Amino acid sequence: MKLKIGVLFGGASVEHEISIISANQVINVLDNEKYEVFPIYISKEKDMYYSKQYFEIATFKNLEKAKNSGVNIVLKKQKQVIEMHTMNNKLFSSKISDIDVFFPVMHGTNGEDGTLQGMLETLDATYTFCDTKAAAVGQDKVFMKCILNNNGVNVVDFEWFYENEYFDDEETIINRLETNIHYPMIIKPANLGSSVGISIAHSKSELKDSIVEALRYENKILVERVIENLLEVNCAVLGDYDTQETSAIEQVFQSGDILSYEDKYTANNDSKLGSKSSGMAATKRIIPAPLSEEVELKVRTQAIKGFKALNLSGDTRIDFLIDKNTNEVFLNEVNTIPGSLAFYLWQAKGLDFENLCEDLIKYAIKRKRESKQLITTFQTNVLDNYGQVGSKGSKSKV
Repeated sequence: MKLKIGVLFGGASVEHEISIISANQVINVLDNEKYEVFPIYISKEKDMYYSKQYFEIATFKNLEKAKNSGVNIVLKKQKQVIEMHTMNNKLFSSKISDIDVFFPVMHGTNGEDGTLQGMLETLDATYTFCDTKAAAVGQDKVFMKCILNNNGVNVVDFEWFYENEYFDDEETIINRLETNIHYPMIIKPANLGSSVGISIAHSKSELKDSIVEALRYENKILVERVIENLLEVNCAVLGDYDTQETSAIEQVFQSGDILSYEDKYTANNDSKLGSKSSGMAATKRIIPAPLSEEVELKVRTQAIKGFKALNLSGDTRIDFLIDKNTNEVFLNEVNTIPGSLAFYLWQAKGLDFENLCEDLIKYAIKRKRESKQLITTFQTNVLDNYGQVGSKGSKSKV
C-alpha cells in the first residue's frame, strides 16, 4: 500500500510565499507509485486547508482564492492513526484520509521554529526534519550560537539584547556593542530567516536605525562582527544523531553588503508565481565552491560538529562565513527546513531531489520507531494517595 504523505506549507511567516514554492517542488517530485500526497496549506491566519488544486502553484497567485478553493480541515488522532477531517459546525466531520507521515515544508516562524513540530508531537505524528527542541534552537540564532560556542564550533563575536532593554537604556546597549563588536556590525532579528530585517551598520546613527528596523520583526536582537574580506559558502548535512553525510559546498554571491531576500529567491529567476518558480535554486552560486582542501575540510568538519551539537535531523543547510585574510571558518546559521530543501547541493553530489525526499521520509520513520522504544510515562499511585480535591476536601501531602 502507498504511504500517505501530508505536505504542510505556508504559515504565518514572512517566508510564506517561499514555503509555497518549496512545497510545490516537493509535492511534484514525490513518487506517486509509492506515495499518495495530500497538500495541506496553512494560511497566514493559521487555518489549514486541503485541495487537489494545491498541486498547481498557479492556484496561489491569489491567496484568498487559494483558501476558497480548498476545504478547511482539522487533524485528529483516532487510536494510533492521524486523520485529516473537514472542519464544519456539524456534530460529525467528514474524514478525508489518514496521514502516515507529515512532510513540513515551512520556513521561519510558526513552521520551522518548533511551533508546528510541537503540534505534531502532541498528535504523536510521524514527521520529517528535526524534532521540536532542535527546530526551536535552530531558528533562534542566539540559542544556536550559545550552544555552538559551548561545543567548540567557531562562531563570530556576537552580542544580543531584548527590545525593552534597548529602550530602557539605549546608550548602555550602544556602548556595549561599540566596545565588544566594533563597526561595521550586522544587526539581525533573532528568529527570522531569508535575510528579512537584517542590515549592516557603519556608524552609531546607522546602528540605531538598523536596530529599530530589526525590532519591527522581532523583540530579540542579535548583533555580530562583520567579516570584511568575506567568502560565504553553504553546505548541507543529511542524517540524524547516528549518521551524517555532507553535500557539495556552494559559494553564494550577494548584490550588496549582505545576501538579501532578493538575492536568494529572485536572482536569475524571471519566472512568476504560477510558472516554474525555482525558489532558493535561483540564487547566484558556484558549485563546488573554489576552496582549498584545508578550508573544505574545515567546513565539512564544522558542519557535522554543529549538526550533532544542535541535535539536528533530516536535511539542514548550514551557512558559513570564511575570512579570506586568515582562512578562518565560522558557522553562521542553520536552516533546518531550507528553501528548496537545498536539493541543488545534493544533486551536485549525485543525490537527486526525488531520492532526497525519500531519504527524509525514511529518517522520519526511523525516529518514530526509536521514540516508541523510550519510556515516557510510568505507573504511579500518587493520585490514589491524594486527598479529595475541592473546597471542602481534605489536605494531603504527596
